[in-house]
Amino acid sequence: MGLAARRAPLRPRADARAGRNGRQPHRSRLPRHRDGLHRSHPLPCLQHRGLGDRGGGRGAGRAQPDGYRERAPIRRTGSRDRGATVSDHARPAPDTDPHPGAVRRFVASRAERLDRLVATEVPELSRAQARRLVEEGAVRVSGVVRRLPAYGAREGEPVEVDVPVLQDPLEREADRLAEEIPLAVLYEDEETLVIDKPAGLVVHPRDGVMGVTLVNVVRARYPEVRRIGDGNRPGVVHRLDRDTSGVMAYAKSLAAQEALKAQWKARETLKLYVAVAEGVLDPPAGIIDAPIGIDPADPSRRAVVERGASAVSEYHVRERYGREASLLSVRIRTGRTHQIRVHLSAVGHPILGDQLYGSPSPLIGRQALHASRLGFILPSTGEWREFEAPLPEDMRQLIDGMQRRHGVSAGAAG
Repeated sequence: MGLAARRAPLRPRADARAGRNGRQPHRSRLPRHRDGLHRSHPLPCLQHRGLGDRGGGRGAGRAQPDGYRERAPIRRTGSRDRGATVSDHARPAPDTDPHPGAVRRFVASRAERLDRLVATEVPELSRAQARRLVEEGAVRVSGVVRRLPAYGAREGEPVEVDVPVLQDPLEREADRLAEEIPLAVLYEDEETLVIDKPAGLVVHPRDGVMGVTLVNVVRARYPEVRRIGDGNRPGVVHRLDRDTSGVMAYAKSLAAQEALKAQWKARETLKLYVAVAEGVLDPPAGIIDAPIGIDPADPSRRAVVERGASAVSEYHVRERYGREASLLSVRIRTGRTHQIRVHLSAVGHPILGDQLYGSPSPLIGRQALHASRLGFILPSTGEWREFEAPLPEDMRQLIDGMQRRHGVSAGAAG
């Protein structure tokens, strides 16, 4: 496999506080790939090192974090005043609107009456549809609602159009079924949701995926997210695999979505996972630095490939269960598709129950992988916060059974 070990004791980085602003002085700067994680071979380079933050272990899964609550499966009704008198005069844009969908933004390229301009710039709308949206207050010019189709927009004025999402029958049925699925909310403010995603739920619709997704579940309770960004992924900031459980951030406004995505792109977040892997990892702590791309033999899989995207995972063995399995804390510095699953499989220790990169297990009906902790800057306050999701029941039972069979007490591993 071409594994190499680099022995080095875990110690705080000398420049841990360098480059951090006053809003997060306590947080260590996450090492970037250019900070010394060099890639010289397509196979994993395994470096001996301790996990920088060990808070993602089994102990984190027992207690529910502060503010944890389960949102009841009841559709939330808004307090919008839909009986307001319609006026042709300008008025400030309302905080909410009755046109859930995508927001289309453009700058008027010429002086033109508003309905014609909208129909030209939003090609999926007919002239009649554009006129109706203007009359319904779904069009804003320079931040002001204009309800007169003949309003003369000036060249250079910014225009926003709330384009409704037209649902097909299958999507409407998915939204209806989503109302019955509980949503565990770990944190909520006016800009951001932090939720505990259950295993078995796909995050958003995509080719080949039918039925209820996390997007359906969220928008059933927060209809306002329909108008955020991509129509298929409104409010989505990042993803977890269908059969991976755990903490996720979700945006409630376009500004929050853009701010959060910028943090993910810049790798300025903290992402910790709990996993149960087959066998015993040696060394017991290390860094797997191996590029990931599409598997040439199977496009549905990812693999370690020479020209893949940079991917770095840091792990620490929390408990050993004989030669059968190991309980791990894993911190990922990048966010590639199936990253932890691919990396652990590449070093010969696939996640227990992973049918795509390992083999099914009678002990658990999915891959034993849980996103336990997520840290990022809240767009609403500018403060660094970390959120934890408790271990789900199937992983608690798996770990308890392993401990009993192998005589391991909880937290025995350092």
